[in-house]
Amino acid sequence: MDNILLALAIVSSACYVFGYYRMPFLFAGLLLQIAYLFVRGIALDRMPLVGPHDTLFFMSASVVLFALPVAWRMKERKRVLNAAVGMAVFFMAMSFLYKPHNSPLPPVLRTFWFETHVAFSFFSYALFGIAAILGVMFIMSREREFDLVQYKINLVGYCFFSAAMIFGGIWAYLAWGTYWLWTPKELWTVILWLYYSLYLHARLRPWWSGRPVSVMSVAGFLIVLFTYLGVSLFMKSSHSF
Repeated sequence: MDNILLALAIVSSACYVFGYYRMPFLFAGLLLQIAYLFVRGIALDRMPLVGPHDTLFFMSASVVLFALPVAWRMKERKRVLNAAVGMAVFFMAMSFLYKPHNSPLPPVLRTFWFETHVAFSFFSYALFGIAAILGVMFIMSREREFDLVQYKINLVGYCFFSAAMIFGGIWAYLAWGTYWLWTPKELWTVILWLYYSLYLHARLRPWWSGRPVSVMSVAGFLIVLFTYLGVSLFMKSSHSF
């Protein structure tokens, strides 16, 4: 089974590389990533969403999944997709630096609320990542389209992230009898939510539109990465890897 999964990941990466030249390879790469998650989920009898290996791989697939419809109608579709695929391959490669979590889940994690909380969190992270790419492109080119699409993507990502926080609170209440624990992970989650709340409000002010909010979008994704990887790896919390 491990060899099959590794083969799916390698062929998927190769398809993404060829996707720089032919669009159908991009779709093939995404289908292979989904197949990887499906096969691993069947083997584990649960959604593969525990530990850095599974979550990085899931985030990688989510980046491509959202980047395709986002970029499809954009004038610079090829540039956006190339950058998003580069990000997806990077996260997929990172996922193989970590040992997969193959142990059965404890009862506290075997709930709909936990899986939905994690899935929505990484959907939002993927969207924030794509928005950061568009932020960089706007800073470099001043193309208005990048700024407009970046705002819409961050808004959708914010909705996913807010829903993930609500589902996480329900899961925490069922698991530990409290909606919030104020561990480092929860604290940085609140910081991240407040930061993107500020971004969305700032974007509505004329003097903040353009370069300032694009810089905020890029900085926001750096906070996302710290909240996800930095806090989980280096701080003790209920979300530690």
